[in-house]
Amino acid sequence: VQLVESGGGLVQAGGSLRLSCVASGSVGINLMGWYRQAPGKQRAMVATITRGGSTNYADSVKGRFTISRDNAKNTVYLQMNSLKPEDTAVYYCTAGHIDWGQGTQVTVSS
Repeated sequence: VQLVESGGGLVQAGGSLRLSCVASGSVGINLMGWYRQAPGKQRAMVATITRGGSTNYADSVKGRFTISRDNAKNTVYLQMNSLKPEDTAVYYCTAGHIDWGQGTQVTVSS
């Protein structure tokens, strides 16, 4: 499975960004999700979603981030609102925790 992320960028604290990840090379992927890695830290789960729409979020993003997917387009989204400087990281899309995208940088300035 090939995963291509987009939508990262620089935003001020309190702002919003929407990440997208398009999957190709496979169909019927059950679990997709977003992870992030900040400088000097390990990669950590942000949010995951099953094909049926069940979601799971890290405590640090609950109420601010929303994960969704369009199965017909093999695309998963991450809507990020009320961004904080501590959300600054490279965000990675995953398909089943097996395949990973190359990442997209999100930088939140204070």
